[in-house]
Amino acid sequence: MRRGRTAGTSQLREPKRSGSSGVPAAAASAPGDSRSRRSTSRAAGGGKRTASRQPSAKRRPRAQETGCEEPPPPADLALPPPPPTPTPTPTSSVSALDLGEQRERWETFQKRQRLNFEGAAKLLLDTFEYQGLVKHTGGCHCGAVRFEVWASADLHIFDCNCSICKKKQNRHFIVPASRFKLLKGAESLTTYTFNTHKAQHTFCKKCGVQSFYTPRSNPGGFGIAPHCLDEGTVRSMVTEEFNGSDWEKAMKEHKTIKNMSKE
Repeated sequence: MRRGRTAGTSQLREPKRSGSSGVPAAAASAPGDSRSRRSTSRAAGGGKRTASRQPSAKRRPRAQETGCEEPPPPADLALPPPPPTPTPTPTSSVSALDLGEQRERWETFQKRQRLNFEGAAKLLLDTFEYQGLVKHTGGCHCGAVRFEVWASADLHIFDCNCSICKKKQNRHFIVPASRFKLLKGAESLTTYTFNTHKAQHTFCKKCGVQSFYTPRSNPGGFGIAPHCLDEGTVRSMVTEEFNGSDWEKAMKEHKTIKNMSKE
């Protein structure tokens, strides 16, 4: 009975052994082959990646990573010291002036006249220095040349009969150069001279009008054409004839004309 059971049991177990050992060789070796292929492909792929990578230079460690400080630059490459701070110069402002008890009056004056510091100072200086004078404005016909001049409201006009003044009817009054200011049109002016070339006959290049010029009698001043002034500032005019056709003799005999351009 025991042998029969053993034989039966062995017969029943044999199919299991045959099942495990009876698998075809190709099928049994397939997993091993796949593993070997994978390992081969990985090795091949790793070889390609290794071949494609270039050897990189070693990165220089930073000072923060190493904990070391950078060495100072050589003495010849050191930056020069900064230039000294310039001494501040006084500015044109009320704070730069010691007005004392007049500071409040000055600030009130500026606000009332709606002027900045420079404008207020100019107004006061003009009023004091040109006391008894008025500010005339004028210019050429086309408006390219404009000027202002401080002179009396009662003008003393010279009517010269020299060759050029007679041709262009050059009646004019004379002022020092400091009282004349060209407002615009310097680029629009041209000058004609002749004979001694001391007189500078300036006129507008566009319209041809001479609204002022530099007379031979007063090269340090300006001769202003009263007929080129704007209306409203001239109170009266007195005209004096000047014998410019005999210029040297007329200058010797005249007592005041040579001093017209002096302050």
